[in-house]
Amino acid sequence: MVTRETASMAFGMPGGESSASVHGRPIDLEHLSRQTIGDRDVEREVLDMFVHQALSVRDAIVKADLAERLMLCHALKGSARGVGAFPIADCVAAIETDPNNATLITRLTRLIDEARDFIASFSR
Repeated sequence: MVTRETASMAFGMPGGESSASVHGRPIDLEHLSRQTIGDRDVEREVLDMFVHQALSVRDAIVKADLAERLMLCHALKGSARGVGAFPIADCVAAIETDPNNATLITRLTRLIDEARDFIASFSR
């Protein structure tokens, strides 16, 4: 069983203060800790894989055709939910509904950059 104390161990360092996401953090660290049973090495590994995937989607989504855009969004949505990047998951879900909405794609780019910076703050 994951206790509140165990959940708070996940990346106890501050970060993401400049984020406009809910509660100032683009990643729900308690959710991530529950997903990884509080194993910080696993948390770091999962977040590293997530950042690589998210940056790849960010770089490809604008030029992607409709089918590829939907595939990219669907895959990122699942990964984002898994690590607790709920603002990103919600944004790609909206893009799945309205795949040609440039405002949503711009928002996704910003959210991915915020998550990348937030995650990088743990390495300091």
